[in-house]
Amino acid sequence: MISRIFLDHPQSVNESYLQHARFALRFALSLLAAGLAALIHAVLPFLFEKTASRIVADLHARTQARR
Repeated sequence: MISRIFLDHPQSVNESYLQHARFALRFALSLLAAGLAALIHAVLPFLFEKTASRIVADLHARTQARR
């Protein structure tokens, strides 16, 4: 049961638990950075004009490459 909960999904994408955790953590931190850039851009539109969209495009490309 525990093995199924923690290992089924990482194995379905051909990764170990730690490889998958590292990818997910990097993904989450990138999303946080994009959100922060967008928040700052909302108040100060001359800053981070393309940062959030660039990060999201990069994340999309990385996830598509893993398929």
